[in-house]
Amino acid sequence: MRATRNAALVVMAALAILVTVVVYRAGHAAASSVADKGTLVIGVDGDRPGLGTRTPGGAYAGFEVDVATFVAGRLGVAGGGSVRFTAIHPGDWERALRTGAVDLVFAAYPITPEVAGRVTFAGPYYVAHQNILVRTHDGSIKNVRDLGGKRLCEVAGDRSAEHITQDLGIAAVSVPAGSYADCVELLAGKRLDAVSADDLVLAGVVARASDADVMIVNAPFTDERYGVALKKGDVKGCAAVNRALTEMYQSGAANTMITQGFGAQGLSVIAPQFEGCA
Repeated sequence: MRATRNAALVVMAALAILVTVVVYRAGHAAASSVADKGTLVIGVDGDRPGLGTRTPGGAYAGFEVDVATFVAGRLGVAGGGSVRFTAIHPGDWERALRTGAVDLVFAAYPITPEVAGRVTFAGPYYVAHQNILVRTHDGSIKNVRDLGGKRLCEVAGDRSAEHITQDLGIAAVSVPAGSYADCVELLAGKRLDAVSADDLVLAGVVARASDADVMIVNAPFTDERYGVALKKGDVKGCAAVNRALTEMYQSGAANTMITQGFGAQGLSVIAPQFEGCA
């Protein structure tokens, strides 16, 4: 009797272990790392000149698209429709990662403790600095403090203007706009006094608006570490992306991308210090 009971307990324990292994493997298969995928869907902003914009033919182009393409290639995913880009609204990229609608996001988003609690960040792939764009002959704005009382462009979904008016407490007058291209048009038409954004964004705007009489003040006042966003917990994928980014800088590919995308704008091509994967 005792032997029968012991045998039954052994069988039950074995079944419990088997169920645990199956559940564990099934869970991990469903949450596969980007390092193991044969295809990738990559989210980009889609409306940032020089960084990520949609071309008339429907493709995407810009520095972030180039970086994402490089990274995907080093992850073993390249060509043949294996990499697909899609535009993600700034308010939707975390949800898109969480639901699996996209695998990676390259959207000029700075690494912050708040956001890092909801996604896993690789990188940064670039350290940007918020700066100011003005009309060429306007000498009244030399730094961020000079924006008090000035008309400042505020692009929907972007925090650059909010950082000045709320975080820094500078009493600029916000003028709403749908995009940074609209900001430049308003600036050139003297309907506002300044545009503030990260240096890559402003450099992209200037490079594509050569007929506009505008210039970058070159008085940076923030450091913004652009991270590659992955689904929370994909530490393996994060490490693989970091290896790709390291190669991008060491090989000189990053320098080529920035020069081709922005020209002689004095942008930094120094390899940034990576954050830890978590």
